[in-house]
Order: sequence, then C-alpha cells, then structure tokens
Amino acid sequence: MHNFQANYNKILKVLKELDSKMDYLHQIRKPKLRYKEIIVIDLTSEYMSIDSECQLFRILPSDLSHKIERSVYNRRKRRSFSF
Repeated sequence: MHNFQANYNKILKVLKELDSKMDYLHQIRKPKLRYKEIIVIDLTSEYMSIDSECQLFRILPSDLSHKIERSVYNRRKRRSFSF
C-alpha cells in the first residue's frame, strides 16, 4: 500500500487493541499527538520504506502534520525508543 493514512490507521488500530499505558509520558502540557501516534507514524514510515524525515513530512497527511512539528517529533520519538 502506498497510502500513508490507510497504513497509519491500520497500525493505530492494532496498537489501540494492545492498550498500552504510554499516552502522555513526562508531559506537563497535553500534547496534540499521543506517544502511540508517534510510534505509529514511525512504524508506518518504516513499513513504507521511508528513509528520510524530509520525505516523511512531505507525505504526512495534513491532519497529522498540523499536530506536530519536526523537532518535537524527533524529541518525542527518541523518548519513546524504549517502548
């Protein structure tokens, strides 16, 4: 599949079924994207063989790209690495 949004929704559905407790780790303010969604974006980009962040943020759907900036994505992705 080449549709990022369809792949994202499928992987998010699977992670929601697992019901992990990693919604808001170490956050004072409530972020727009949960850690699950950050992990799903990362898994979807790996599944679709997207190597560069530049390419990822170019094909990221607008409803997701408006919720997170690139630097915030990187920081939160590094924090969620242990999961």
